[in-house]
Amino acid sequence: MVRPRTLGAALALTALLAGAGCGSRLPESDFERRATGAAPDRGGPPVRVGVLTSATSPVGGSAFTGPRDGARAYFDHLNERGGVGGRKVEVHTCDDGGSGVGNNDCVHKLLDEKKVVALVATTVLDYAGAPRVSEAGVPDIGGQPIGAAYDTYPHLYGIYGSSAPRDGEAGWDGRLYGGTEVYRYFKRAHGARTAAVVSYNQAASAAYARLVRRGLEREGYEVVTEQVDFALPNFRAAAADLKDRGADLVFDAMDTHGNARLCAAMDDVGAEVTAKVTNVQNWSSSVPEDYKDAPRCRNALWATGSSRNYEDTGHPAVRAFRAGMKKAGKGEGSLSQWQLEGWAAAMWFTDAARSCAASGGEVTRACVDRFMSRGEPYDADGLLLPVTYEKSAEPPTSRRTCVSVARWKDDEGWVTQGDMNRTCFDVPQLSYQP
Repeated sequence: MVRPRTLGAALALTALLAGAGCGSRLPESDFERRATGAAPDRGGPPVRVGVLTSATSPVGGSAFTGPRDGARAYFDHLNERGGVGGRKVEVHTCDDGGSGVGNNDCVHKLLDEKKVVALVATTVLDYAGAPRVSEAGVPDIGGQPIGAAYDTYPHLYGIYGSSAPRDGEAGWDGRLYGGTEVYRYFKRAHGARTAAVVSYNQAASAAYARLVRRGLEREGYEVVTEQVDFALPNFRAAAADLKDRGADLVFDAMDTHGNARLCAAMDDVGAEVTAKVTNVQNWSSSVPEDYKDAPRCRNALWATGSSRNYEDTGHPAVRAFRAGMKKAGKGEGSLSQWQLEGWAAAMWFTDAARSCAASGGEVTRACVDRFMSRGEPYDADGLLLPVTYEKSAEPPTSRRTCVSVARWKDDEGWVTQGDMNRTCFDVPQLSYQP
């Protein structure tokens, strides 16, 4: 199941692509806890993994690199501690350029030439090589579900889980399902009743906006829709209208640049809202720069996702992540939630590989895949909401879903709003076509 808040990032990127065609100081002991219970140091050849990323693409050079950077930082520090059973993890990266042809070339290189055991933290614009990865039985662990691949093929395990049959067809008869937990949260926690949805007049952006509107209406909101021209957007007119309509919340189906321009227009017209809601892709320390022209709207930014806030330094796994990123050269001003999720993906692979080594076997594709498909929830030491992969013959009609929430404050950064493992709701599941 692709959560709608994840789909939003994907469709915003798709919309942008369509236009393009025309911390803390911590001791090393923070990392030692995960070394306990590891297999004896036997040494041997390295364990090869692949990290497939659209590091260069029509949507910008930094749009997809967060998970890659987080995964590499985790593996670097893992290797300093001896790797897996005494074997270092050898990371092979490949940039597919954001194209299907490039993606297939990367899959060939990583699977057939480098002979990787698994792919980790895949983050690509067009996962054209997914059928080949699945057919080869190579586990793809902790990838970002920008498309429907992780709800379509076996052996692919996205960072958010799935209950779809994954038999070669997306979801159930070509339809995926997502919940309304984000809209329920703002209604319950903040009394929101009116929400605006802003999109481009572009197919993918408009499709996502319709999905958001359906979810909001299902939760009882009065919904205001605003659409701006992709080439010549009049954000000021949209901002003025949502102000006149008294919107409590603002959702969007746009890229970061569009979000920033909308926020600036909201400040210009004096539109004040309870929350300007964004997604996990924009949950980063670059907010002050991205929204430099919109101080009031910037401090109304809220982000929702399925992983623990990278600013939650009271949690030991977050402290370990931040120390690892600092050692990798990513300081306080260059952290993101996608990096944390890449770190968690690398941890997930490592736990799978350790299960092979601990049983006296080799770290093979089949052994790693058995760990991944065992049906038990996984939370990466509390960095993730428990992730499960199971196969349900029937699509869900409702489910209990939890959500991680943070809001931006200039003097504090992203501030966690409640315990993500307790911010949970029984919500309907709405179908949509990927």
